[in-house]
Amino acid sequence: MGTNGPARPITDEWVSQHFDHLSPELARDLHPTLARARSLCPVARSDVYEDGFWVLTRYEDILRVAQDWQAFSSELGITVPYQPPSTPMKILPVAVDPPLQREFKRLVNAHFTPAKVAPWEPRTRALVNRLIDGFIERGECDFMTEFARPLPGRAFFEMALHAPEDDLAQVNDWATMASLPQSEKQQEGLMKLAGWIYQLIEKRKAEGPRGDVVDAVLAAEIEGRPITMQEAIGTIHLLILGGLETTAGVLGAAMMRFCSQPEILERIRERPELIPEAVEELLRLDGSFICIGRTARHDTEIDGRPVKEGERVIMYWASANRDAAEFDDPDTFDPARERNRHMAFGAGPHRCVGSNLARMNLRIAIDEIAKRLRDLKLQPGADIDFHSTFNRAPLSVPITFTPGKPASD
Repeated sequence: MGTNGPARPITDEWVSQHFDHLSPELARDLHPTLARARSLCPVARSDVYEDGFWVLTRYEDILRVAQDWQAFSSELGITVPYQPPSTPMKILPVAVDPPLQREFKRLVNAHFTPAKVAPWEPRTRALVNRLIDGFIERGECDFMTEFARPLPGRAFFEMALHAPEDDLAQVNDWATMASLPQSEKQQEGLMKLAGWIYQLIEKRKAEGPRGDVVDAVLAAEIEGRPITMQEAIGTIHLLILGGLETTAGVLGAAMMRFCSQPEILERIRERPELIPEAVEELLRLDGSFICIGRTARHDTEIDGRPVKEGERVIMYWASANRDAAEFDDPDTFDPARERNRHMAFGAGPHRCVGSNLARMNLRIAIDEIAKRLRDLKLQPGADIDFHSTFNRAPLSVPITFTPGKPASD
């Protein structure tokens, strides 16, 4: 069964039998639809696309599948529906399973620990304030274009990759294209990014070591042999895809929430010590990494439903993070929440390696936004669209606020 023709309304039958993760209707009405799925059929079998797939929306099931890499593989295809890659390059380490996955992840993890990213805080705060200075006197801006996308990109380029800042705008565009599922632009974005990474690697080889993550990748040994160029490109590829659009998406969704719930920023202004917990709630409620796929290695089951070898499974982190079985009052923003084991960064062996950097960017950004931007509102007539279903980042968030002065004044 395909998805050509007029759009289908989201009915109970759609949710339980014809769930289409690429549907524009789902993108517009994501969280109510996922809540419906949790209630009706938390383990659903969709007949959409050639082979169909399973849809998981309950916290307990998602955590189990994410952790069970021996039964549910990333290497056999992480997207649903599966498209064979047009290039032998894999996005690493997410496209391989343990034990090989551990070797790639280990060499990257060491460069994104809390101790490694902590020294970047002063430069990150200075960058946040430079970006705010660029629009604060106008009293309006497109938050995505002028803040949410430049911040993680510039921070990552300057502090982690040591890459030319002049390339950032183009790389950001390619990263956005690469996150468009089932689009010709996705392959183009992936290939353009791969070409840019190759040039970066060649440039870094000529410059000599800097002790950063690029050096670690280039010097790595995998299974007792030197890392290949394709593997090096694939590893840096994932860092870019995971470090730019995902954080930008959380920032954009957070700004939308601040505009609709101004009491959140008021509470943060009164009690700035709540910012780390506020970040966790924003990640739980509005995390942009909303789902991922796995493939069954052998016949198995999920909550008593038989899953056959080769069948694909899509897991909704965004649904798990609002499951009332795990979170009290799950749709409410509550920075005082006692337990917040959200899956905004995934779970299991493939959990995001850049979570510490993302948290730092978000924490500093929210701190300075609370201090410097007042009376935040969406611009009249703003119609927010989201550019993807796997990584849910708003295309544009036009806002108004009380004009202020640059921090340098």
